[in-house]
Amino acid sequence: MCGHDKCGGGKCGVMMAAKWLLVIGGLNWGLVGVGMFMQSDWNVVDMLLGAWPKVEAIVYVLVGVAAILKIFGCKCHICKGMGEEKGDMDSNMGQKM
Repeated sequence: MCGHDKCGGGKCGVMMAAKWLLVIGGLNWGLVGVGMFMQSDWNVVDMLLGAWPKVEAIVYVLVGVAAILKIFGCKCHICKGMGEEKGDMDSNMGQKM
């Protein structure tokens, strides 16, 4: 691991939201699997949003979009490194000279 936020994590709000959606989605699928072993339904998203099927579907779509974002990465100027601190840019320029 390189230690930079932009490597795999991203600094922008979209990538942070994607990260949290994937964590929540992964935990939900883990609970679904455990619930199946226990002959029970532990789908937390369904428990919370089952009364609103369209909202539940939107959550699942957002988790899928978050996975695609994590696979292909974010192309914004923050995640590409153009949003670096001024000091970082100056030190990089000094290395090139």
